[in-house]
Amino acid sequence: MATDTRTSFEITGTDLSVEDVERVALGGVDLTLSEGARGRVAAARAVVDRAEAEELSTYGLNTGVGRFFDTDIPAGLTEELQKRVLRSHAAGVGEPYPDEIVRAAHLLRINTLALGYSGVRVELVEHMIAMLNAGVLPFVPGRGSVGASGDLAPLAHLCLPLVGEGKAFVDGELLPAADALARRGLEPIELASKEGLSLINGTQFMTAMGIMFGLRARRLLRMVDLVAALSTEALRGSDQPFLPQVHELRPHPGQKTSAANMYAAMRGSTITDSHRWCDRVQDAYSLRCAPQVHGASRDALDHALRVFGIEAQSVTDNPLVFPEEGLLRSNGNFHGQPCAISLDLMAIAVAEVANISERRVERLVNPTMSGLPAFLVEHGGLNSGYMIAQYTAAALVSENKVYAHPASVDSIPTSAGQEDHVSMGNHAGLKLLPVIRNAERVVAIELLCAAQGVEFLKPRRPGHGTAALHAAVRSRVPFLEEDRILNDEIELVAGLVTDPAFIAEVEEAAGMQLA
Repeated sequence: MATDTRTSFEITGTDLSVEDVERVALGGVDLTLSEGARGRVAAARAVVDRAEAEELSTYGLNTGVGRFFDTDIPAGLTEELQKRVLRSHAAGVGEPYPDEIVRAAHLLRINTLALGYSGVRVELVEHMIAMLNAGVLPFVPGRGSVGASGDLAPLAHLCLPLVGEGKAFVDGELLPAADALARRGLEPIELASKEGLSLINGTQFMTAMGIMFGLRARRLLRMVDLVAALSTEALRGSDQPFLPQVHELRPHPGQKTSAANMYAAMRGSTITDSHRWCDRVQDAYSLRCAPQVHGASRDALDHALRVFGIEAQSVTDNPLVFPEEGLLRSNGNFHGQPCAISLDLMAIAVAEVANISERRVERLVNPTMSGLPAFLVEHGGLNSGYMIAQYTAAALVSENKVYAHPASVDSIPTSAGQEDHVSMGNHAGLKLLPVIRNAERVVAIELLCAAQGVEFLKPRRPGHGTAALHAAVRSRVPFLEEDRILNDEIELVAGLVTDPAFIAEVEEAAGMQLA
C-alpha cells in the first residue's frame, strides 16, 4: 500500500513565510483555511453586500474598471461584470510561467484574500484552495503584465479556471478548464459582485518570482563561497584575507558570512599551509575580495527577500474593504514598484556573482596566472581541456549584463492614461530566471576547473570543507584525463550548486554548516 507523503498547511493570512511559499509551490502540500481567516473574509464580504444593497457607487462593484471607472453598471449586471473582467483581462501571450511560479502565485493570492480586506466570499477562497490541492494548474502566459494594477493579465489567466473558462493542466495534460475541473471532481463557481476584480488586483506573480528565484539564488550564494575557497586552494592562494578579525572592521553581514564560510572551508588545508610563507604578497581580487563581492550580493538578496516576505503578507486589492469602518477605500497598493526594484536588484546581485566566478575560471585555466598545466589538462595541444568551458563562462556573464539592465526604470502609460505610471515588474522577474541559470552554469564551470586544479597539487590536500566538495563532485564527474564532451557535465553540476540535497551532502561530509 502506497504511503501518503503529502503534508498539510493552514492558511491564516498572517504568518506565511517565503519558505512556506517555496514548500507549497514545489508540491505535495494540502492547504486548509483557518477559522480566523474565515471570520475575517466573511466580515469583509458583509461590507460589500451592504454597499451593493445600498447601491453606493463603488469602483469595480457597480462601475467599470480602469478608464471605465466612471461608467455605472446596472444592478442586474454587477455579477456578469466580474466574469467579463476575468475574460477581458486574460490577454496574456507567450510561453507559460514555470509550474512552481503558478502554484506560488495561486497560494499568494489565496493568502491575500484570507487577510480579509478584499470582500470576497469564503466559498471563493475555499474553491481556490480545492483547485490547488487537486493539482489543477492554470495555463498562465508569461507576457502581458506591466506591473501597474499588479499582474492583471496573469492573475486573470490564473483565476479563469475557477469559473470553468480558460485552460489548465492536469497530470501534465493541457485541457479546457471545465474539463480539468471535472477530472478532479470540481465544479465551476459563479462569481459574486467585486470578486472578479478582487482576483486580479495584486502583485502575486511578481512576488512568486521574487520568492522562488530569490531562494534559489540564496542557495547559489552559499555554494559559491565553497567553490571560491576550492579555487583559492587550486591557485595556491592565502586564507588570511578571510580571517574573522579582518571583516569585523567592515562588518557588512553578507561579507562576514561569506568570509566565515571560506575560512571554515579551508581549515586543515595542507595546500594553504604549504604556501603560508611564500613570496607572493597578495592574491588577485577575484580571490582576496571574494567575500566583499559575494557579501554585497548576499545583502542585496536578503533585502529583496525581506521585501517579498512583506509582500506575501500584504493586501494589494482595490478597493480595499475595512470591516471595522464598514467602508471601501480606493488605493494604490497594487502597484508593483517595490517588487520591480527588488527583482532588478536580485538580477544585478546574481550577475556579479557570475562575473567574479568567471574571473577565477580564467585564472585557473591560464598557466601564466595559475602555475598549473594550461587549460588544466596534460598533453596540451592534443587536448584542449577546459579552454572552451571558459569561453562558455565568458559568454554567459556577457549575456547576464544585458539582462541586468533594470526593467523598473521604464514606464508606458496604459488604460487611456488612467494608469500613467507602471512598474514593469513582470519583465524584471522574467529576466531574473535566465540570470540565475547562467550564473549556476558559470559557478559549475568554476567548480569543475577548481576540482581539476587541486588534483595537480597532490599530495597536498584541500581543507575539510573544500575536500568534501571535491569528493562530492568527483563521485559524479571524473578527472579530465583527456578531452571529452563537457556539455552534460556542466549542466549536471549546474543543477547541483543550488540543489538543497547536494548542499546538505557536502555540509554533512565536511562537518560544517554553510551560512
